[in-house]
Amino acid sequence: MMEKTAENLKSAFAGESQANRRYLFFAQKAEEEGFQQVGKLFRATAEAETVHAFNHIRIMGETRSTIENLQVAIAGESSEYKRMYPSYIRTAKKEKNTQAVWSFNVANQAEHVHANLFKKVIEALKSGKEPAKVDYYVCSVCGNIFENETPAKCPICGAPKEKIFRVP
Repeated sequence: MMEKTAENLKSAFAGESQANRRYLFFAQKAEEEGFQQVGKLFRATAEAETVHAFNHIRIMGETRSTIENLQVAIAGESSEYKRMYPSYIRTAKKEKNTQAVWSFNVANQAEHVHANLFKKVIEALKSGKEPAKVDYYVCSVCGNIFENETPAKCPICGAPKEKIFRVP
C-alpha cells in the first residue's frame, strides 16, 4: 500500500472512531434535553461512522486472529496505564486541572483492569481452553469492568451500584 494512503487510512480511522464516540455523547445530551429525534439522528450517524471506521481498519489489515487482536489490545491498554496516562496526570497536576487529573486517573486505573481481563482470556485461549463464560459489567462513571457481579460501589471511582450496567 502506498505510504501516504496508509497514513490517510489511519487518520480517517481515527477521525471516524472519534466521530462515533462524539455523536453518541451528543445523542445522550440531546435525549436528556428532550430532543429524542435529534438523539436518534446522532445515533444513526454514529453507526454510519462505525461502518466507515470498520472499512478503513479492514483495508489497513489491522485485524488478525483473535489471539493477535488480544495481544494488540493488551499492548495498547498496558501502554495507556504504564506510560500515557501517568504522563497526562503529571501534566494536568502541573497545570492544576483537577478535573483532568480525576478523568485521567480513573481511566488509568480502569485500563489496568482491562489489560488484566484481556490477559486472562488470552491465557485460556493459548492453553487450548474456552475462556470462562462470564457476564461483564461496566461502571458508567469511570469505565471499570467487573466480571459476573457488581460491587455495592465501584472501587475506582466510588460510583454506586446503580451506575454500573451489564454488557448485553
